[in-house]
Amino acid sequence: MKTSANLSTLYTELPFMKRFTAARRDGFRAVEIQFPYDYPIADLKRQLSDNDLECVLINVSAGDLLKGGEGLACVPGKTAEYAAAVVECLSYARALKIPTVNVLPGRCRHPERRDEYMATFLRNMQVTADSFAPFGITTTFEAINRFDMPDFLVCTGREMLAIMVELKHPNIKAQFDIYHMSRMGVDVAGFIRRHGHKIGHIQFADMPGRQEPGTGRVKFDEVFAAIENSHYDGWVGAEYRPSRATSTTLDWMARFEALRLPG
Repeated sequence: MKTSANLSTLYTELPFMKRFTAARRDGFRAVEIQFPYDYPIADLKRQLSDNDLECVLINVSAGDLLKGGEGLACVPGKTAEYAAAVVECLSYARALKIPTVNVLPGRCRHPERRDEYMATFLRNMQVTADSFAPFGITTTFEAINRFDMPDFLVCTGREMLAIMVELKHPNIKAQFDIYHMSRMGVDVAGFIRRHGHKIGHIQFADMPGRQEPGTGRVKFDEVFAAIENSHYDGWVGAEYRPSRATSTTLDWMARFEALRLPG
């Protein structure tokens, strides 16, 4: 297993550009950034190079989603805005040599229009994957629990699987977030064991507080073992909200390593 530090949620006690050095010092070889677009590409490249780090994941811009809006990817009438976000994301992904880009579907606040929102999302996913595939970049999409984000279009692992069946695109996979799927009652370890080959990226936090492993109810020994023994071979991103200074919350890294030891 390969673990990456999500610099949008970890090391937030530091200015953003200092988080790269902190992550490398703590033993990470890779990082991920939710939305890097406030920072010049040249500055990000310098931090990655100076700290001998890979950036393994970014998201396509989600517009107003994190401010309580519907977002972009599934919203009828925002197709042009979403297309512009894809172009911007592609420029960052190519320059930073990022292997995987994630799409947040967004919210549908009009249940009677759900089919229209889903159709919009499917079309946008098709275009996104077609845009990134020639550059060897995998496109993922993520289910978010409906408690943290009411009206989110995609909420469960089953829904992600159904969308992949519908799209039948070789460059589209699921982003599986252990925190969100645990909140939705998904059998996390079982899903990873059964469908690891359909997952393009994994992220984790404990549940319900979304803090580091050991602060909630997720059975991480079981989950980590399922990842290690599944057909998933990508990065596993720490995307939690540390309960204290990030460097003091990394006991879970030793539990990852223990899975590799004989016996």
